[in-house]
Amino acid sequence: MASPSDVEMTQFGEIDKSKDRYPCCIVWTPIPILTWLFPFIGHMGVCLSSGIIRDFAGPYYVSQDNMAFGRPTKYWQLKPALAYGGITGWDRAVTEASEIYSGRMHNLFCDNCHSHVATALNLMQYDNSKSWNMVKLAFLMLIYSKYVSFCGFVKTWLPFLFLVTLIVLVSVLA
Repeated sequence: MASPSDVEMTQFGEIDKSKDRYPCCIVWTPIPILTWLFPFIGHMGVCLSSGIIRDFAGPYYVSQDNMAFGRPTKYWQLKPALAYGGITGWDRAVTEASEIYSGRMHNLFCDNCHSHVATALNLMQYDNSKSWNMVKLAFLMLIYSKYVSFCGFVKTWLPFLFLVTLIVLVSVLA
């Protein structure tokens, strides 16, 4: 059983961090090397109202509850009432986006995990918008997300801080 600090009540379900259940959330995890250099860039997934994570993990493959680069370190809980059709519309759009991306080639720069999440939000017309894209999502995730735990924060920022410190030390000592 999860401790009270691991579980947050919501109007449509519980966030259970110990079981990686994030109802109606966008989740994020670092990508080794890429996130070490650019800590605002990482791997993204979108969750059903049940909290099950869906992420575009590679060419022609949408993973379920097994993110390509590990457990989420950050999450941003959205309001399913802002999706066309409410919770039902949310789940339908996440499922449809996952079906679409199960038939697509992965492209790091143009058609990736962020695009998968943006497609889901566009299909559900989240917040009366069809203008979701990977750049907007990366920016908003940076602003509105919460870390799953202190360890999630460390996993995201420690490698970057280590590299910056190393570069500064080398440049000072050179």
